Amino acid sequence: MTKFKTLDGFDVAGKRVLVRADLNVPMKDGRVTNATRIDRTVPTLTELADQGARVIVVTHLGRPKGQVVDSMSLRPVAEALSNACGRPVAFATDCIGDAAAEVVNAMKDGDIALLENLRFHAEEEKNDPGFAAQLAANADAYVNDAFSTAHRAHASTEAAARLLPAAAGRLMQAELEALTNALDAPKHPVAAVIGGAKISTKLDVLGNLSKKVDILIIGGGMANTFLNAKGVNVGKSLCEHEMAASAREIMSVASDAGCDIVLPTDAVVAAELAEGAKSSTVEIGSVPADQMILDVGPDSVEELLKLLRGCQTVLWNGPLGAFEVEPFDIGTNTVAQEAARLTEAGKLLSVAGGGDTVAALARAGVGDQFSYVSTAGGAFLEWLEGKDLPGVAVLRAG
Repeated sequence: MTKFKTLDGFDVAGKRVLVRADLNVPMKDGRVTNATRIDRTVPTLTELADQGARVIVVTHLGRPKGQVVDSMSLRPVAEALSNACGRPVAFATDCIGDAAAEVVNAMKDGDIALLENLRFHAEEEKNDPGFAAQLAANADAYVNDAFSTAHRAHASTEAAARLLPAAAGRLMQAELEALTNALDAPKHPVAAVIGGAKISTKLDVLGNLSKKVDILIIGGGMANTFLNAKGVNVGKSLCEHEMAASAREIMSVASDAGCDIVLPTDAVVAAELAEGAKSSTVEIGSVPADQMILDVGPDSVEELLKLLRGCQTVLWNGPLGAFEVEPFDIGTNTVAQEAARLTEAGKLLSVAGGGDTVAALARAGVGDQFSYVSTAGGAFLEWLEGKDLPGVAVLRAG
C-alpha cells in the first residue's frame, strides 16, 4: 500500500497549520443548508487544535472566477464551522495579505480561524506560485483534508503543499485508505457497479476497472449503449449509438483481462419517464420500439444479489436506473440494500462515491451503512481512472 504522510507523529504544538478543507457547502439566503462537508472535516480541525496548533482553514466556495462575490463569502460558513467544532472560529476577510495576517497573528494555541474564499483570487486556480507563497507565509505546516479537490493542481492543493511540511488530514486519510483497500490492494473477488447516463463520461473509468476488477456490473443508460453494441434493440432508451465501437473495445479489454462484464437480462420499460408511469417488465431482447429502459428487471436484480454475495469488495459509482423516479428506483435500492447488509455482516468491503451515487444510497436508506461513502465527485472518478492526483502526490511519504 502506498504510504502517505498523516497526522500521526506530525508535530503541530504551537505551530500555525494551514488546513485545506472542502467547505464548498450549499447555501440559501446566506445560510448553510447542508453541513455534511463541514462535519466531516471537524475531527481533523479539533485534533490539531487540541494538540496546541493554531488552525488556519482555507477553502473555496462556488465559482466566483477570481472576483469578489458577496454571495460566495465564507462568513456564514465560519458561523456553521464554529457550531460544528463547538468553539469560536475567527474569520478573515481575505485569505492572503494584511487581512489574513492580522487574524492569524492574533491567534493563540488551540484557536481556529477561517480565511475568505480562495477563489476570490484568480491565481488560486492557476496554481500560481506567488499566490501559494502568500498562503504559506502565514503558516508553519500544511494539512490537506480535501480529497474532493485533490484532482486539481491549484495553489492551495498543490503548490502550497510543496512549501511547508505537509500531511493528510483524517478525512483525506480515511478516503485514501478506503480507496486503496478497494482498488489498489483489494480482497478478491472484486465487483464494480458503474452506472449513470453515458459511457462517454466514464470511458477511462471503465477501461481501468476492466483490468483491475473481477466483475464489472454496468447499469443505467450506460448499459443501453453496451446492449446496443451487442446488437440488442433498446427502443427509445437513452443510448449513445455512436459509442458502440468504444463499448466493444471495453468488452474486449475486459475479456482479455478475465473480467466478466454483467449487463441486464431483463428491464423495466415505459413510454415516458414520469412518476407512476405505466411500466412493464420485458426480456432484454424484447424492448418495444416505442418504449425506454428505465430500470433493471427482477431477474437482473436477483443475479446481481447472487454476485455480490460471492464478492469480498465492491466499488460503486452511479445508479442502475432512473432512481429519482418511482417505480424505477427498485433495482438500485434493492442491490444497494443488499450491499449494505453484507457490509454490516462483515462479509463485504463497500466503497461508493459520486454525487448521484450518494443521493441514490441515501434514497435507498443505506448512505451510512457502506464501509465508506466518498462525497468527492471528480476526484473519485479520476482515482477510478487510475490517475495520479496532484493533491495526493505531494503528500506521498518518501
